Amino acid sequence: MNHEEGIKKAKTIADIFEIVKEMVREYVGAEQAGLMVGVSDLGTFPKGFVGAFYSLEANTIIINKKPLARILQTNPSLYNYYLFHVMLHEYIHAIGSFDEPQTRQLVHEISSHYFGDNHTITNLSANIEKFMSNLAYPTADFQPPTDMNIEFVKGIDRKNTNYIN
Repeated sequence: MNHEEGIKKAKTIADIFEIVKEMVREYVGAEQAGLMVGVSDLGTFPKGFVGAFYSLEANTIIINKKPLARILQTNPSLYNYYLFHVMLHEYIHAIGSFDEPQTRQLVHEISSHYFGDNHTITNLSANIEKFMSNLAYPTADFQPPTDMNIEFVKGIDRKNTNYIN
């Protein structure tokens, strides 16, 4: 199955994350083991919302539930593509790229390489504001809510947990 089919057929966040990790491993030659992924209501801000962020201290990607729910309501065909995009972006941070413009560039390169220049995922990486006009990337001083109720996604580190029944 190619990556496009995999993303279209993905039923869970963990399914999409497996594709993200495989593509980054192939393209960059790096991976981050022991990573956790969770979803939480990160709220909104005066200029929009944060789609996701990576916590270095917790080695965790947190995805904002609000835009996911909104996309399901308004444009469900965009859901897996958006989820792939934000997870790819945060996973690039997780493997050590903390420069935001450099991370965005690498996400665009990977998207273009695997999906072509005209694919929705590549378009998201080039101009996410076109799709999500209120999306804000977290700045260095971003402080997530202190009372986050994180729902951790099961099956994220499949390769390293095969010994668990």
